[in-house]
Amino acid sequence: MEMTKDLLRVTETEGRGRALVAAQPLKGGQIVLRDSPILLYSALPLISPSLHPYCNHCFKTLKQPQPQAAGSSACVCPWCSHHAFCSSNCLSSALSYSHSPWVCQALRRLRDSPSPLSDQPLERQVQARFLIAAYNLAIVSPSNFQMLLSLQGQPDDSAAADTTAAAHFLHYLISSLCAPPPALQEQQLFSAELSAALLAKDKLNAFGLMEPFSETSQRSSRAYAIYPKASFFNHDCLPNACRFDYVDADGDRNTDMVIRMIHDVPAGREICLSYFPVNQSYSSRQRTLAEDYGFACQCDRCKVEANWSDNEENIEGEEEAEGMDEDQDQEMEAASESEPESGSDIEEAQAQVESDFPHAYFFLSFMCNRTNCWGTLAPLPPKDDGTPSNVMECNVCGNLKKDEEISGHGRDRLSIDG
Repeated sequence: MEMTKDLLRVTETEGRGRALVAAQPLKGGQIVLRDSPILLYSALPLISPSLHPYCNHCFKTLKQPQPQAAGSSACVCPWCSHHAFCSSNCLSSALSYSHSPWVCQALRRLRDSPSPLSDQPLERQVQARFLIAAYNLAIVSPSNFQMLLSLQGQPDDSAAADTTAAAHFLHYLISSLCAPPPALQEQQLFSAELSAALLAKDKLNAFGLMEPFSETSQRSSRAYAIYPKASFFNHDCLPNACRFDYVDADGDRNTDMVIRMIHDVPAGREICLSYFPVNQSYSSRQRTLAEDYGFACQCDRCKVEANWSDNEENIEGEEEAEGMDEDQDQEMEAASESEPESGSDIEEAQAQVESDFPHAYFFLSFMCNRTNCWGTLAPLPPKDDGTPSNVMECNVCGNLKKDEEISGHGRDRLSIDG
């Protein structure tokens, strides 16, 4: 876990809990955090007849998803022959850490035994994976387990209201099929109450490691990860930073999360991520935040959109790929095509855009327009001599574009760091 020295500091904010703020002025493209996960687990169905296409330790895409095939270089768990790994190093690491004998036995019995889990939705199967991984963490890394318990999220939180019933169901199921290791029993670290607390932590703090981008299908998670420092970032519907992950990259630490600044911000400004694609409608954003995180967003963008007469029709998925409705398109076009000639004209234009449609400029400048993407663009990190990069990278599809290719209207015409 690396937080670039003196760039960010943790603080308590009223009504938002812990937050990360800029300890000094930050530049677009600047890396402010590189965080390694303390816990990783698969997002794919537990009750599945086939091998998963990802390494069960580092979650890289397997070059040969069927490792039993003759000549395959992939490695398979020697105990269950159901979990595949991309290399002997990953297999060795998994057997001593993430895929211990107890984890393997518990997953195998949940998968193979006639049990109510086979009738449960994917969410419940993934929660079972998480609980097994979390309890295993208590054995192999007690310090990381305590770090997990220190994260925000309680079973009685509104965002975690359903976790108690799920915890009792899964706790009974896991314990009946596979007794917990003696170390957990001796420390009294295996109970339905603790399972509920763990599920609440997971609900508020897990980040998805995504499947490869496709222009023709919806992206989904291949795995989930808990990052101890990245969990401090709060949400904003117009974020000033975004996350990048490079799961299929060569080398170690491929599951690290990298946080880069989208644009310049002054010292003291809170650094926020968006918990979902920024093109979602107001009603969709509010519903997701209420159901998944237990709060209503009061960011500047939401305050403006809450006053719109139609509050944005609830358009999601491919229907939302058109961007915004006709009125919003007209606002954006007016904001981008106007050509103020003097300093006062610029300030007046900026004030008008910020009051009427504050996120028009964000969409024009920092949202990827590739089909089915709608990722967020951030500059590549500055060069060694501090020179800012004019190449923007999408955090979803990975496309690289020069600044002038994104908008021909002049990025310096409207300032967004205020």
